Order: sequence, then structure tokens, then C-alpha cells
Amino acid sequence: MSGSWPATPFLAVDLTVLDANIERVAGWAEGRGVALRPHVKTHKSPEIAHRQADAGASGITVATLGEAEVFAQDGFDDLFVAYPLWLDDDRRRRLQRLTERARVRVGFDSLDAAERLVGTGAIGLVEIDSGHHRSGVHPIAAGELAVRAVDAGLEVIGVFTFPGHSYAMGGGRAAAALAEAEALASARRSLEKVGVAAQVVSGGSTPSLSMSASEAGELRPGVYVFNDAQQWELGACRREQIALTCHATVVSHAGGRLVLDAGSKALGADRAAWASGFGRLLDHPDARIVQLSEHHAVAELHGQPLPALGETVRVVPNHACNAANLADEFVIVVDGDPVDTWSVAARGMNA
Repeated sequence: MSGSWPATPFLAVDLTVLDANIERVAGWAEGRGVALRPHVKTHKSPEIAHRQADAGASGITVATLGEAEVFAQDGFDDLFVAYPLWLDDDRRRRLQRLTERARVRVGFDSLDAAERLVGTGAIGLVEIDSGHHRSGVHPIAAGELAVRAVDAGLEVIGVFTFPGHSYAMGGGRAAAALAEAEALASARRSLEKVGVAAQVVSGGSTPSLSMSASEAGELRPGVYVFNDAQQWELGACRREQIALTCHATVVSHAGGRLVLDAGSKALGADRAAWASGFGRLLDHPDARIVQLSEHHAVAELHGQPLPALGETVRVVPNHACNAANLADEFVIVVDGDPVDTWSVAARGMNA
């Protein structure tokens, strides 16, 4: 598609920045001696996952069986479904078919869920709660759950957690990383006490990556490939490390503000309580998206000259994962020119 831009709004990926992000984090992980198993729910793109694998990723992480199936079909054979799957008959059959062509790890945080995994060919990891208070058992309960799952017939190889509370301003990122380290260490000891080897101790998130637990032998960041307005505001990335933007057209100057044709149906509607807007403009760092509707984004430029009507601007979504899941394809950009399109192949694979 060299030289041809689609109609706005659309998601664009700066290939040079993307590759630099992949190489930087891969090198950091190698230097730390930890395995990198990136979470591909961020981009849902086999083309990007292959670039991560070529840079040394030990495997990939997915959120759903649907995502796992898409990536397995594209040749990925070491998958971790980092989610406490509840297998009904259909999901059980799908998981069994998946394990026939790939090594599949699955998370669990209850004995009932573990028992449903028995006989599918999947390998289990106990999910622990390291402070995010979503799913997962208390770290000291990991051993009891692991040994009961083993007794039920499931192969259990370790523990994992997601320090989602690292999405916090101030010292929240460092505090979450410390809590993660303590939780993983406690969970490892809990498994060892009951004679279950913790071959895998897995954690990590993009905001806490630079401070991640030394206890973790495997890290699973996702957003780092693209980065987004949340990472920018948290200080987890710099402006020049943002690879994903939504190209939008200026359609109005009503109220002395910038009105764009990229609303929540293109950008996603995420806005954390601490976020200063619904998104940012890559080329106007002080601007903020202050109002978001389905097909409108209103940006305040704080007295700076407004881009002209009809001009294209680059919007940085608050949450790259949500924006990606709203698009059918990425426009790949090199040196400011469109050179290709890549399918968001696992878009909508929520089950």
C-alpha cells in the first residue's frame, strides 16, 4: 500500500519505533537473565508477535482461548493463557485441540477450575494476588492449591501474577513491583513446602517493568511494544517511544478547541481516575483530549495555534490494547510514509 493513506480515523504503527521498543525490552530482559513472554493481547497481530519472537521472546502470553487459537494457527507453539479459564464442554474441546499442536499453559485459582483442566493436555500455573485484588489466591495459599491440583491429575509447574496496581501515579509503580516480588517469593516457598517445584515464577507489567521483581524468572509485559498515553503520563515511556497513534482529521474549531473525527469507537473510552485526559496528541505534548463521544474527540491546546480544518493529527490513545481491539488493521509507517497494512487478526477474540 506504499504511499496511500486510508480515510481517517485509523491506527498507524511507526515501524522504526515499534522495532526499537521490541529490541530495547528484549535486551533488558536478556541482561537481567529473565525470560520474556510478551502479552500479545495488546496488539493481537501475528506479524508483531513474530518480531518479538525473533528478538528472543521465549513464548507468548494470551488472554483467551480465541487469541491462543489465532496465534497457534500462525505457528506459535508455546502459549500461556494467563487467565483463570472456566472450561465448559466447548472450551474443553477447543483446549484439547489446541494442546495437540502447541504447548499450552493455563492459569487457575481454584481447585474446581484445575480439575476441569485435567485431561486436556494443558499445564497449570497457580495465579496469585500480588495486590491488584482481581483474580488469584493469597500467595501463602498457592502451595495447598497446587498440591491438590496435582493430586487431581494436573501438571503444575509454578505460579504467576499480574501487578495491575502498578498503573498508579507517584510511587505506585515501585510499590507494586515490591509487592509483586514479596508475593512471588512467598508463593514459591509455599509450593516448595508441599513438594511442588516452582519451575516457572512469572510476573511483570509495562508500568513496573524497569522495577520488576528479581524473584520473577519470567516477565509478561504487553503495552511496551506500542506504549500509550497512560504509559507516557506514568513516566513509563518517553514520547519518542510511542509507536501507535490514531490518525484523525480536524473537523471543527467550535469553542476554540480542536474537534477530531476519532471518538471512542476508534480510541477506546478508557480513562483512569488519575489520567489528565482521554488521550493526547503526539505532536502537541501539552494538549489533552478533554471530551470524548462515539465519533468526536475534543482537544484543548491551551492557547497554542490550532491545526487547520482538514489537517491530520496523531492521537495517542489512553490504552493501546483497547484501541487495537477496535481496528481491523494497522497501517504500517516508515519515515512518515505508509508502506503496508497488518491485520489485527485476534481482534474480538474475547472467548
